[in-house]
Amino acid sequence: MAPLITLVTVTLICRVVGSLGLSYVSTWPNATAVGLAVMFVMTGTAHFVEPKRSQFIAMVPEPLPGPLLVAITGVLEIVAAVALLTPPALLPVRQAAAWSSAALLIALFPANVHAAQMGPESGVPHTDLWVRTPIQAVFIAAALVIAFGGQADQAG
Repeated sequence: MAPLITLVTVTLICRVVGSLGLSYVSTWPNATAVGLAVMFVMTGTAHFVEPKRSQFIAMVPEPLPGPLLVAITGVLEIVAAVALLTPPALLPVRQAAAWSSAALLIALFPANVHAAQMGPESGVPHTDLWVRTPIQAVFIAAALVIAFGGQADQAG
């Protein structure tokens, strides 16, 4: 739930600041890019810090190499965050980051399904799939707002 709260809160704060004159976050796609970037920094760094690292490893279905995949996805989330923060003038980079972020979030969804099926004894905080699914959909939608929204900004 913390990643969702982070995404929404940072995006809304950025949008308010944008309405006060900071052009970098003066549109929803730009504000959402900052919100998603902050969320990815938070979740990406958690892939390397206990106890979250162990929880993420436990989410990876067998026989996949959990520690390796958790490290790779953590790095990818941090790289996505940096790329999402590129200036709006570099729209193709930001859009590529947004599309890649959406793909990464889709690729990670099976781990969410696996985690939802695990019991409390697994060491993984339990969240039902009916809760995890719409949250993941919000993250993907945010990436798509960035990917498609920049085109409208550039056209106008």
